[in-house]
Amino acid sequence: MKPPPFAYECPTEVADAVALLAAHGADARPLAGGQSLVPLLNFRLARPAVLVDLNRIAALGHVTVENGALRIGAMARQAAVEADPGVARGWPLLTDAISHIAHPQIRNRGTIGGSLAHNDPAAELPAVMLALDAEMTALGPEGTRTVPSGEFFAGTMETALAPDELLTEIRVPELPEGTGWSFREAARRQGDFALVAVAVLLRPSGSSSGIDARVVVTGTGDGPQRMREAEAVLAERGTGGDACEAAGNAAAQASEPADDPHAPAWYRQRLVAALTRRACREAAMRMGR
Repeated sequence: MKPPPFAYECPTEVADAVALLAAHGADARPLAGGQSLVPLLNFRLARPAVLVDLNRIAALGHVTVENGALRIGAMARQAAVEADPGVARGWPLLTDAISHIAHPQIRNRGTIGGSLAHNDPAAELPAVMLALDAEMTALGPEGTRTVPSGEFFAGTMETALAPDELLTEIRVPELPEGTGWSFREAARRQGDFALVAVAVLLRPSGSSSGIDARVVVTGTGDGPQRMREAEAVLAERGTGGDACEAAGNAAAQASEPADDPHAPAWYRQRLVAALTRRACREAAMRMGR
């Protein structure tokens, strides 16, 4: 397969990339790692008139910790973030989730921002950013704006980004001491997209159980979904007794997967229950509960 013809632009500054997107609007597509866009081009499922290559914009490749928060440039390679010791210390949920993405060769090229902006409904990174309460920074002709992760992921391969906006940075807040975490995934083969993946984050809080829970499931709908019923179970009951089992059941009941060639809906629901239960118990263990 060969892509349809397109014009090619390769800016070296963020402002120039935004200007190109603004000039061409919906006819332009930014190119990050290319792991998602290039196959779409080759199958002619995407037909941009202009391709804006971001790979020479050095300013978008940073991975830094500033005032306790993790700041990741949109063009930071997934492998670089996975290998960063500061990320592993402060945000181990992110490190673990990245290790589930495809294969090392893919992660060496794939970018954090590219995966988030593509928002495949079975991708790991959108789910983790939702669990971590990350914020996305977008730059467009009108200036910079910050979009909470809960508002950023709009639907299957859709985000809150306008056609003339560029995702430039992801900010992940500092996690309090004593936070427990877990990422569990089931796929047909190692490196495949997840049939179901679950991210659980348990933070200390002033609630009766002492837990502020985040339970996020991906692979069952249009994108990552917070399982608020499961979070409510853990916030009310903690993680003792059969609370994790109850949270898994609540997440399964709230999920609405559809049958597809890879797995029937009932199987995905059972995976949601099992993976949520296991992730809850592992997060509780890491929290010391």
